[in-house]
Amino acid sequence: MSRVEKLLSNDEEQEIVQTILEAEKNTSGEIRVHIEAHTRLGHLERAKEVFHLLKMDNTKDANGVLIYVAVTDKKFVIYGDSGIDKVVPNNFWDTTRDAMQTQFKSGDFKQGIIDGVQNAGKELETHFPWHHGDINELSNEISKG
Repeated sequence: MSRVEKLLSNDEEQEIVQTILEAEKNTSGEIRVHIEAHTRLGHLERAKEVFHLLKMDNTKDANGVLIYVAVTDKKFVIYGDSGIDKVVPNNFWDTTRDAMQTQFKSGDFKQGIIDGVQNAGKELETHFPWHHGDINELSNEISKG
């Protein structure tokens, strides 16, 4: 079993997917989680690449948020598209990172990711509330590389 597969159990993955569904229920924004073992690129650069590969840069309001985790590297990135990045408070990405990092350091990767998803969902709901006719533009499943 790879480090990526060991990070979360199937039940934990489903809890994260359920959290994404809940977080997106009241917003037009999109949240994805991508987990892979390692990257040779810089972690932010790789997160941007994955963001594009997952077509997260094709959302109507540029309001996608990717939580990227490189397990072997022990690094993660929270990357938001230009629409969400313009409207969140200046410290939003840092406080979200810190909340996740606290959980990760204690070995609770599921809760760290859930905390990140919930924080992103609250901000998306504030700035991009759901309107009649909004559709879920992207899969909620965790992608793996």
